[in-house]
Amino acid sequence: MKHKSLLDLLLTVAAGLALLSCAHGGHNVSDAVCEGIRSITAGENTQVKTIYGTVEGYLDGTIYTFKGIPYAKAERFMPPQDPDSFEGVRMCKIYGPQAMQDEHLRWNFEPSQADYAFGNQFVVEKMDEQGCLVLNVWTPGINDGKKRPVFLWCHGGGFSSGSAHDLPCYEGYSLAKKGDIVVVNLNHRLNVLGYVDLSALGGKWSESVNLGQQDIVKALEWIHKNIDRFGGDPGQVTVGGQSGGGGKVSNLLAMPSAKGLFHRAVIQSGSRLGTGNKEASQALGLAFIKELGLTPATMDKIGSFSYEELAEAGNRASRKMAEATGTRGGFGPTEDGTIIDCQPFGPDAPEISKDIPILVGTNFNEFRFDMKTGPSRDEVLAQLTETMGADKAQRFAAAFEKAYPGADPSDMLFIDNGARSRAVQQAASKARQGGAPAYLYMFNWRPNVNTLGASHGMELPFMFNNVSLQREMTGAQERAYRFQEIVADAWISFIKTGKPAAKGMPEWLPYDEKDGCTMLLDDKCELKRHFDDELIAVATE
Repeated sequence: MKHKSLLDLLLTVAAGLALLSCAHGGHNVSDAVCEGIRSITAGENTQVKTIYGTVEGYLDGTIYTFKGIPYAKAERFMPPQDPDSFEGVRMCKIYGPQAMQDEHLRWNFEPSQADYAFGNQFVVEKMDEQGCLVLNVWTPGINDGKKRPVFLWCHGGGFSSGSAHDLPCYEGYSLAKKGDIVVVNLNHRLNVLGYVDLSALGGKWSESVNLGQQDIVKALEWIHKNIDRFGGDPGQVTVGGQSGGGGKVSNLLAMPSAKGLFHRAVIQSGSRLGTGNKEASQALGLAFIKELGLTPATMDKIGSFSYEELAEAGNRASRKMAEATGTRGGFGPTEDGTIIDCQPFGPDAPEISKDIPILVGTNFNEFRFDMKTGPSRDEVLAQLTETMGADKAQRFAAAFEKAYPGADPSDMLFIDNGARSRAVQQAASKARQGGAPAYLYMFNWRPNVNTLGASHGMELPFMFNNVSLQREMTGAQERAYRFQEIVADAWISFIKTGKPAAKGMPEWLPYDEKDGCTMLLDDKCELKRHFDDELIAVATE
């Protein structure tokens, strides 16, 4: 008998499990797993000639996949530049390096995240300072002359951590296939390398600010110049992101250099109303170089430090500034007056993006991951009284029960009281502008298999049409697949038309301050008007 290789055996087992899953799943969905084994081919028929050179990906079933395409290059603390042109054919079949980041910031260190399968925890991701400016593309067709809408995804992790492939559901295959769209995601510089502000040094450093945001704009420029060769339409680009990614999108809406490079925006649990103060961010930048033992005259030595030394110096500078000023330290976007020339939505929506519709929302629980029922109303009220005081606790309970009649009393302990308020303010600011509409949602769906609830990131597998890729998180049960069809269709509709819509939900009306429409996304979707105004007012007072 001929011995099979380990790879052959793994492929055989995977095929059997996939087919068995389909045979017993009982659901009629377009999920990638239930296609059985997809054939993989590569060669000249999977090559695309970009303006910088020819890249080769692979055909995964019916979706062309390209990974690790360089979209820019950059020297340390310098603005990104066009990538180098190259001869021959560049193989783009595996994910490129992620941005440098502290190990303790990576998703899989957090025990509460086990159900999310964050970080693909059995995979050690390569980090590289120079090589992290890469993007990935999934498309139904290449070199075919078709103009499909494009969706560029910005990963979460605040402005300090994360990557385009640290969540299994970020894979763009299923969404590209379902929507006949082109899905792109990217890595960019983070933390001190991406968001320290050295502009106070002037000269060559005058644009050394908001570098991570500048990287995303450079990726948009790459899309504008090349995506038609990947079957995409540079005139129909939607930018989306969740958590920190939503914050990045909020800032893109206030960046003159991004104007005309994208046409719709999706902000998921990441509404950013304001951004850093120029004076404070410049002061932190100067404190950072002081911690390194440098002066403006010796900045040419900045390249000699390791990432770890830079990160440690940045942490020390942030901590000292926070102690001295009483403000939160850390590196993030800032209103520098040039790259980001206004506060994103504080209080007014950016005029520069007036004509861009936005889809914005939050999840019922957000950062409260351990949803447990059981306490009586009196017990819940006692806990609220300890944290809020008796008067506010009583008013909070009354407002909650008005907003969510019939809800379990314990939900009062786990409901998000911050992100929802910011999303409403962002939608209201956009509506007051009188330009393109804002569509507001709250994600209320909860899995049956764990205590995560409708927590931070729970919507991601659904809008990416990838429920099965995060089974630990969603349970991948019948109701999850049914709900996935609704959510993915709504996001695809927005990407294609600027208005979210799907079979199985009522008409999604834009938010305005008169009607206050919010779409509640659950097994049964409902459009509600001003339903939780009192609750928000009490929670945020």
